[in-house]
Amino acid sequence: MNNLTQKQKEFFENLKDHYGLKALSSYEKLKEKFGFKSKNSIKQYIEALKKEELLIQSDDKIYINPNQFGAPLVLTSVKAGFAAIMDDKIEKRISMDEILEINSPSTFVFKVSGDSMCDVGILDGDFVIIKKTPNTNFGDIVLAIVDNEFTLKTYKKDEKGVYLKPENSDYPIIRPKHSLSIFGVAIGITRRF
Repeated sequence: MNNLTQKQKEFFENLKDHYGLKALSSYEKLKEKFGFKSKNSIKQYIEALKKEELLIQSDDKIYINPNQFGAPLVLTSVKAGFAAIMDDKIEKRISMDEILEINSPSTFVFKVSGDSMCDVGILDGDFVIIKKTPNTNFGDIVLAIVDNEFTLKTYKKDEKGVYLKPENSDYPIIRPKHSLSIFGVAIGITRRF
């Protein structure tokens, strides 16, 4: 973005805020939306952004380059002990959607309620990412439907059969009375401080 003017940079940030990953409107609508005097000015801004690969064109539609979304990934690892000097090297932008495969049609996000999984670091208010999959292994953390109720527990089996294990010793294990099905397997969690 070093080759862009400040106004072009501001225009690009406005496009990101208004359009996200959707196709941009026509030059006429962009002119009206952003208060430009002519469509030619819009065209010049768009061409400058395309030259910098901030915008991409596909099937006569213009989109913001998906690489422009998400947080910068800094390759220097962060130590939880003593402070370390940061390299100031940003490799690329990443999105949590990409890392956790949230854009996949088989992936869902659920908000956790309760503390029955706190011993494995899943806390009340966390968002757990669940992937629907036919492959479930004993020991997986699963979103299960047990006797018509959703619950997040560890999937286990013993001599009595399958059961769901809370990861908090204050809670008893759950054995289905009537039915147990697995909706999906937990593949990640996220939380806001």
